[in-house]
Amino acid sequence: MAKKMLADKTPQNEDNIKNNDDTFNEDEEPNFSDPEGFIDDITDEELLGDILKQKPSETDGVESVIVIDGVPQVEPERLEKLQSVISKVLGKFGTIVNQYYPKNENGYTKGYIFLEYNNPLNALAAAQSVNNYKIDKQHTFKVNLFTDFKKFEEIPDEWEPPKPQEFKAAADLHYYLLEPDAYDQFCVLCGNGPSVTVQVWQNSAPEPTLLEERSRWTETYVKWSPLGTYLATFHKLGVALWGGPQFLQQARFSQKGVECIDFSPGERYLVTYTPRTDLGSEQKRLVIWDILTGQEKRAFFADGSSVWPIFRWSHDDKYLARMGEDILSVYETPSFGLLDKKSIKIPGIRDFSWSPTDNVLAYWVPEDKDVPARVTLLEIPNRNEIRNKNLFNVADCKIYWQKSGDYLCVKVDRFAKRKEKTEQKYTGMSYNFEIFHMREKQIPVDSVEIKEPIHAFAWEPVGSKFAIIHGEIPSVNVSFYEVRYGHQPALLKKLEKKACNHLFWSPSGQFIVLAGLTTMAGALEFIDTNDFTIMNSTDHYQTSDVEWDPTGRYVVTAVSSWKTSVDNGYWIWTFQGRILKRVNLNQFNQLLWRPRPPTLLTPEQIKEIKKNLKKYSAQFESKDRMRLTRASKELIEKRCAAMKAFEEYRSKRIQEWNNQKKRRLELRNGIDTDELDSDSKNVEEEVIEFFVKEETFIIDEK
Repeated sequence: MAKKMLADKTPQNEDNIKNNDDTFNEDEEPNFSDPEGFIDDITDEELLGDILKQKPSETDGVESVIVIDGVPQVEPERLEKLQSVISKVLGKFGTIVNQYYPKNENGYTKGYIFLEYNNPLNALAAAQSVNNYKIDKQHTFKVNLFTDFKKFEEIPDEWEPPKPQEFKAAADLHYYLLEPDAYDQFCVLCGNGPSVTVQVWQNSAPEPTLLEERSRWTETYVKWSPLGTYLATFHKLGVALWGGPQFLQQARFSQKGVECIDFSPGERYLVTYTPRTDLGSEQKRLVIWDILTGQEKRAFFADGSSVWPIFRWSHDDKYLARMGEDILSVYETPSFGLLDKKSIKIPGIRDFSWSPTDNVLAYWVPEDKDVPARVTLLEIPNRNEIRNKNLFNVADCKIYWQKSGDYLCVKVDRFAKRKEKTEQKYTGMSYNFEIFHMREKQIPVDSVEIKEPIHAFAWEPVGSKFAIIHGEIPSVNVSFYEVRYGHQPALLKKLEKKACNHLFWSPSGQFIVLAGLTTMAGALEFIDTNDFTIMNSTDHYQTSDVEWDPTGRYVVTAVSSWKTSVDNGYWIWTFQGRILKRVNLNQFNQLLWRPRPPTLLTPEQIKEIKKNLKKYSAQFESKDRMRLTRASKELIEKRCAAMKAFEEYRSKRIQEWNNQKKRRLELRNGIDTDELDSDSKNVEEEVIEFFVKEETFIIDEK
């Protein structure tokens, strides 16, 4: 202010300053008051900008308040019950610190209430999730944030039509399906930390083609969506989805520390999960998103003991289910509310699985005292139990659906017992495979018993065969069975003394790879299950992963640095076991084939194609020869271009040599050394002798 007084030196101000100087006394207190008539034109923002940022706004204190319309109007006697219902529905979104129920002169509630949460984020979550929630047949909640009323008040009285937005063509997310030779794509991840690199390749012939390569595209790993439309990458702040020919970002979902994701089968929804608990109490850990809009559909409480995936989807994205203690919760989309507003009580439920083609759930419960274990097939949404199977002496069960949903196999680990004179004693384990015929009347069940340890089980993806690895390590047996209508599963073939612990069926069926991963040094056997011909027996040392391409034409064996640090890389084989390419990569982590959607061909059309495959194979072989010829032609053209460049360079140098001849004659006193030969008189001959070799002969004295 003193600076301002000096700037405004009116005569009156000057006199005041002089008087102050004349009368100044050290013993008196200084006078900091403004002179009479002083005007300060310096704004508070200039002087106190940092402090004013913390100035309370008019909306402080109400961002955490929501207004709920459509609440039942009840008398005072029923108010406590209404408050209990409201707390149950809205209390799961956060702590409610205040609530207000307006009443009329008779004490009845007015049909709207105010709730205040301890955090604005909780209020926002409640407003988004509970809006349009039906509390009963006559009442539906309409929920708004209290701060939204100011926005509603500012709506103009006169409507103005929105301006049309400029059209932007969306990228073709399914372009890869139009590839004429049906070349599949695969993604390769290598490196760690800042040096991580992601590559997308097309498995073209005779050599794969690199389509995209980016460093630090992800921070942990990558994952394709089930139909191959999106490539998901992981980052500190969330998950991003990429697609189209240039792999542009199609969507992103903000959630810190995401480590696990799960797509719905139809790619409509995405589940994200972070197991970290150090991100704050307000951080959501389990969230379901709408992929097309990018909106959060619902957040759930995540139990740390849950096994991923926590939610399991029905084949058509209509339902998702979650298992809890003695309950099975089924939610329906797109509301993500509980089906029929209540969970299914199943005491002791251990595991469940959806049919891959029908809205049918299979679950099992263990024995409880005198009650046997039970496998149940449950229809959704009507919750009808269409089949039950009681089981005895059960230690554990595993559920395996056949890909087409025609069969269900439940592997039952049983306690084998021996009956003594006075009591029964358990002496070991036996294993049963209960086969449910889902398409037959009343769903009959067949059983296959094996008394040896089981190491692997796998259904043929297309067909009715299944394979089992059983026996004592290291020499095990592989048995192949076929399920037939109205008959017990038939044993087709038993391969003895095999070095394998995993089964990998071709996606198109018929062919299978028996693999000895990790502990079995990477032994591989390629088998045609039509006649059980062993097409090739080989190995890829320390193989950790085996991946079939979606068409069943190629298979990749890989050694990941996540499993071992030696000999990292991947090999590409044909379905017959012929090696095509070996790629060694330092810090190689992951290879994933890009999935394809289900075929649009009917089973009859597929059968007809297989029947006439020899007719088509001639066309394919001709195309392969042309492709190889094209590759040879490209090599020849490249060599011809190099030869032509050399000839042009040579002729240019010869012309330069001829142009310099006059100068050479001048430098050599007129002697033309270009034409000199051995007969010229100006040439001095010099004879040079050099040793070639030495030979020793023995001369006979006779």
